[in-house]
Amino acid sequence: MPSLITMIMNKILSLLLIFFIFSCKSGKTNPSPTINNGKAKITISKDAIKLLDDKVILYYASLITKKDLKKHLTALTSKTFEGRKTGEKGQKIAADYIQNYYKKIGIEPAFSKTESYLQNIPVSFLNGKSNSDTENILGFIYGTEKPEEIVVISAHYDHLGIDGEKIYFGADDNGSGTSAVLEIAESFQKAVIEGEGPKRSILFLNLTGEEEGLYGSKYYASHPVFPLKNTVVDLNIDMVGRVDARHKTNNYVYLIGADKISTELHYISEAINKKYVNLDLDYKYNDEKDPNRFYYRSDHYNFAKNGIPIIFYFNGTHKDYHKPTDTEDKIDYDALQKRAKLVFHTAWEIANRSERLLID
Repeated sequence: MPSLITMIMNKILSLLLIFFIFSCKSGKTNPSPTINNGKAKITISKDAIKLLDDKVILYYASLITKKDLKKHLTALTSKTFEGRKTGEKGQKIAADYIQNYYKKIGIEPAFSKTESYLQNIPVSFLNGKSNSDTENILGFIYGTEKPEEIVVISAHYDHLGIDGEKIYFGADDNGSGTSAVLEIAESFQKAVIEGEGPKRSILFLNLTGEEEGLYGSKYYASHPVFPLKNTVVDLNIDMVGRVDARHKTNNYVYLIGADKISTELHYISEAINKKYVNLDLDYKYNDEKDPNRFYYRSDHYNFAKNGIPIIFYFNGTHKDYHKPTDTEDKIDYDALQKRAKLVFHTAWEIANRSERLLID
């Protein structure tokens, strides 16, 4: 397989021919930057550079595959993981799976003085909702230009565990979001390796205790590894692998909260979706009058209440919600892939734009 650099240079050369022909026909010339391919200087237009940038972004987004999403989801929802209940054996196994994957792909732990990815949450913090300590998992990519500014991509990995002989597998809730975070992390890490790392730092935050009352995000917000004032945004993924009864196709996602703290975030989200993914963005649950009050019911809320812009990505509830029947075989991987790519593109834009998001 050719390297990314080779692919880009080949694309540049083909674009040169196109622009040369066009300029000859039009008789117009524009001031243009130059690059050096090792043999001769090549002059290309700013439009060509923009096109090349888009190709690079699309390349890294293409690394989020249905095959790899399925691999993660199949593992996380196996019987071995015992429904991933906070503080119990299955949750610990899931934590090991996630941090071992980060190690494998080269994502660093967020804790600079230790090799551990785990943020321990003492049992005393959980108000009787667990019989033992539990753990958030934090993977980290350092920004190349503004490392002190943090883009958070989050998903909870816990679920409801076992009740008698019934295992609550939690494939959609939230094996889907956890798998998406792992795939997004791999794409960003590939960009880092190939010299295309983000300008801002990215924290991949896998949270525990969500099903018990948002305890993982509550603990992180009260014991932040990086100052909350430096946190630019939280893109929270919770249930993105199914289709609900309101929709006839899988080409949608519910967005909640994008406009509540930063109107600019809402418009960026809309523009990125239109340019790269073109999902139907459904804002039904963004309505403050909606009785479900989903804005307050997932981990993004502990960032939002601290004044940090958020987006909550969600596919809506379904008949298997919080039941043992929420299994991997019911996941719509086309939908999961599209939604994961939307989060990736949005994170890429926010992490690389020149200015930090504006707060209303």
